[in-house]
Amino acid sequence: MPVPLPESDSEDELPPAWEERATNDGFVYYVNHQTKTTQWTHPRTGKMKRVSGDLPLGWSKHVEQGTGKVIFVDDATQRKSYTDPRLAFAVEETPQAVGELRQRFDCGTNALQVLHGRDLSGKVAMITGANTGIGFETARSLALHGCDVIFACRNESATKEAIDKIVIEKEAAGKRCKFVKLDLASLRSGRECAQQVKTQYKHLDLLILNAGVFALPYSTTEDGYETTFQVSHLSHFYLTNLLADLLDHTTRVVVVSSESHRFSMLPIDLSESDLSPPANKYWSMMAYNNAKLFNVLFACELAKRWKSRGISVFVLHPGNMVSSQIARNWWFYKLLFAIVRPFTKSLQQAASTTIYCATAQELNGFTGLYFNNCYVCDPSGSSKSERMQQSLWTLSEQMVGRATK
Repeated sequence: MPVPLPESDSEDELPPAWEERATNDGFVYYVNHQTKTTQWTHPRTGKMKRVSGDLPLGWSKHVEQGTGKVIFVDDATQRKSYTDPRLAFAVEETPQAVGELRQRFDCGTNALQVLHGRDLSGKVAMITGANTGIGFETARSLALHGCDVIFACRNESATKEAIDKIVIEKEAAGKRCKFVKLDLASLRSGRECAQQVKTQYKHLDLLILNAGVFALPYSTTEDGYETTFQVSHLSHFYLTNLLADLLDHTTRVVVVSSESHRFSMLPIDLSESDLSPPANKYWSMMAYNNAKLFNVLFACELAKRWKSRGISVFVLHPGNMVSSQIARNWWFYKLLFAIVRPFTKSLQQAASTTIYCATAQELNGFTGLYFNNCYVCDPSGSSKSERMQQSLWTLSEQMVGRATK
C-alpha cells in the first residue's frame, strides 16, 4: 500500500527522502533514499521532466577523488555542488491533452516568476498598448529575459518614456525595445504599422493584442465605427491579418480579454449595429463587455482558421479591476479602481497570464484555449458559439473592406 505523502503548498516540492537527478541525455529521475528505489515520474505530480543535455554555460562535471561521486563545478567561482545545475531549468514533458495541463502558477504569481530561468534571446514580440499598465509589464518582462519587443502604441513620447524606464533598469533590455506607431482608432494607421513592421522584421514569435479602452463616452473613429469596438477588436482583427505573412508554426498569438465577456448580452445572430451601435443604443459598460466577448470569439475563430498553419492562439483574463490607466476616462471608475486597489492584482501579477500564454512550453501544440490565473478554463457559452464566431469574422471583414476601399 503506498505511503501517503505529507502535505505541501507546492506540487513541485519533493517529499522528504526524495532527490531529483538527471541522466547525461537529459531525462530527470527521482531517488527515494528511504526505500532505495528510483522512478521516472515526480512523486507528487506523476509527471516526467526533461532538461537540456548540456550543462549551463560556465559549469563542468567531475568525479570527486576519494568518494567517486559526481560533482558539478562553477568554473568562475569554483563553487562545487552535488546537484546537477540543469535541474534548475527542468521542464515537464509536453501534455498530450488539455486535461493533462496542471496549474503551476496562480493569482499571486507575477510575470517574472513565470519567466524564471527562461532565455528568450532571438525572439521577437509585438505588443499593442505596451507603453502603460499590463502591456508595459508584459513588454518589460519579455525584454528583461532577452526578447526583442516592438511597442505598437499611439503616443510616441509616452512610449519612449516607458522604454527609458527599462533602459534604466537594464540597459541591454531597453535597447531591445523599439517603438512603432499604431493608432487603433484608425485602420489606416494599422495598415501603416503593419507595413513598417514587415519592412523591419522577417518573423514574429509573439503577437500580443493587449490594448483596449474602457468607459469611453460615445464617439466614432475616423473610419465611422464606435470607438470601443474598433480599438478593442476591429483594428486588432485587421492588424493580425495584415501581419499573417510574418507568422508561422513557431508563433503564438495572445489576445487579452476579460471575464467581463460573460456579461455581454449580444444576440446569437449578430448584426453590424450590435458590433458598432449608434449613440442612442450605447452604454459604455456594455460596450466594454461586448468588446471583450469579441476578443474571445475572434481568438477562437482565428485558432480554427490558422490551426493548419500550426499557429497557437490563446485568449485570457488578466485580473479583476487591476489598477491601470484603463479607468482614466471617467472619475467614478478612477475612484472605484483606487478603492479596490489593495485587494486586486499588481500590474506584474496581472501580466503573468499573458506571459504564461506567450511562453509556457507545455502549451506547445495547443490552440484556441481561454486562460485565467495561468490556467485553462471555460469561457462563456456565447463565446463558444461557432455561429457567433463565424458571424463576427464575416462582419469584421465586411466593415474593414468598406472602410479601407
